[in-house]
Amino acid sequence: MDGATGVGTGTDAFGGIPTGGGFGPRAGGQPVEVSVVMPCLNEQESVGVCVRKALAGLATAGAAGEVVVVDNGSTDRSADVAAAAGARVVRETRRGYGNAYLAGFAAARGRLIVMGDADDSYDFSDLGVLLAPLRAGRADYVLGSRFAGEILPGAMPWLHRYVGNPVLTGILNRLFDVRSSDAHSGMRAFSREAYLRMQLRCEGMELASELVIAAGRAELRIEEVPITYHPRVGASKLHSLRDGWRHLRFMLLLAPRHLFVLPGLVLLALGIVGQAALLPGSLNLGFHRLDLHFSILFALLALLGWQLVLLGVCADVHNHALGWQERRRWPLPLIHRLFTLERGLALGAGLFIVGFVVDVVVLVRWLVNNLGPLNEMRPALLAMTLMVLGAQTAFGSFFLRLLTAGPSGGHQRASARGTRAGTGTGTGPARVPARVPARVPARALTRVRVRVPARAPPRPRRAVHGPTRPASACASRRRNTRPRSSGSENGGYSSWPSWAEWSSRADAAFHRCPVTPRPSPYAIPLSSGMTPPPGMTPRMTSPPRAGCRPGSTPARSTARTRGAVNRVRPPPSRPDPPSRPDPPSRPDPPSRSRGICPSRFSWSPG
Repeated sequence: MDGATGVGTGTDAFGGIPTGGGFGPRAGGQPVEVSVVMPCLNEQESVGVCVRKALAGLATAGAAGEVVVVDNGSTDRSADVAAAAGARVVRETRRGYGNAYLAGFAAARGRLIVMGDADDSYDFSDLGVLLAPLRAGRADYVLGSRFAGEILPGAMPWLHRYVGNPVLTGILNRLFDVRSSDAHSGMRAFSREAYLRMQLRCEGMELASELVIAAGRAELRIEEVPITYHPRVGASKLHSLRDGWRHLRFMLLLAPRHLFVLPGLVLLALGIVGQAALLPGSLNLGFHRLDLHFSILFALLALLGWQLVLLGVCADVHNHALGWQERRRWPLPLIHRLFTLERGLALGAGLFIVGFVVDVVVLVRWLVNNLGPLNEMRPALLAMTLMVLGAQTAFGSFFLRLLTAGPSGGHQRASARGTRAGTGTGTGPARVPARVPARVPARALTRVRVRVPARAPPRPRRAVHGPTRPASACASRRRNTRPRSSGSENGGYSSWPSWAEWSSRADAAFHRCPVTPRPSPYAIPLSSGMTPPPGMTPRMTSPPRAGCRPGSTPARSTARTRGAVNRVRPPPSRPDPPSRPDPPSRPDPPSRSRGICPSRFSWSPG
């Protein structure tokens, strides 16, 4: 049974789903039932032997299948040897045990998937033992147990056989409530449906632990079969301490109940009970007397325990938000069912008030004792403990609210919609549908409709008429005028001065500056031909400049005012009260034509 050779795969935009391969028939048209996936990194001495054994095992089991070898960046001829032996080679440039297997699983075409290392430590010629429970429909996931079978001499170091594997397997069984005799075996088989339900994502050696954890989480039917473990060919790439710590770290971070909550509850209970026992006085145990120092220790244990409980609840919410939907056990379901921000604040305020009252009692006793010596350390420690616990509860409730629902409760509403639609659990983001490959990020499966409000049209700007103000010495005189506004309304001024103020300012400006600043609406040139409003008489505000006469223009101001266009706005239709007229709504600067002396007349009440 020869497979296709030299076939590589790319990755899509998410960086994890190979675009080649997939479930379907082989190139020759024969349907593929079993795909044997082997990761390979510089295994040219053994990969060819493993491929030939796997093909022989498929033939013996009577299964139409293929062998997929994932080249994880080999620098030798491993890929060529595997292709020559009849395997289909898939390239995976991202290093890692998990990355290689995930690329191979996604590229496999078979209905059933068998995984095993390419170092000849597993006997691929006996695949029928692994495939029998799957083909019979008794199981969804089959684990080849080395400890239930036979481990040949020299195949496993004593540290792995008697310490590493038994300890890690026991911890995994305890934390995740599964039953496995060899959780880190490298030879397993499962159906494609089970693979999609497990939603694997680990990229390193932790994939071996994740397979067992995910199988229990997905409630797959699990069965173990004994296998024989052989000495490997070539040097081992396993680092005992580093890889063992990575497995342990992964399991602990996925189990905040055991890492934080349960130890925290034990420390909290011990601290509260110890302080309550020592509150009346020292406690004689016969062999030792517990006194004030143990009260301090119990206070520390209570504070540390409650902090661990809060961290564990937040870590559980965070894991579920990231898609690690582990089954919650007591007391996490109770906490999440009863928690609201208001209840948390009420509990924190209650603890703080009780501690404060105890402190007030201690203060009153001290005052009654005329500020003298007072032996109230135990009540004071208890009060401090309660007040700190209350503050931790209040602020922890705010943080937990941010994790669970966000500031506006949007997370909660989205989670509730997912629960009503049957696509989520109600405690985190919606589960990824089983038909989607497991390496698709959950956020890529959510279609969000964003309503963009229409942009309001820009406000039209009011045109400003009049000559451009040059940067001259007149600018220094105009700095003392009223402040300008940000817009262009009213010529840049926040408000217009009264006609009396502007009369004096315009008088000085026109006699010393050839360019007119923003004038008062009540100053009208002589040549405008306008008649005064009813009740107003013209009045000369200042004498003409020396050398000027009506009808003449100073020579030095001619060039500066040439080309300036000014328009005059007629006076308001309704006259203002004679006492103090108000300026018009939109005044414009007066006309200033060539040949007119810049002497000013203004209207004054008649």
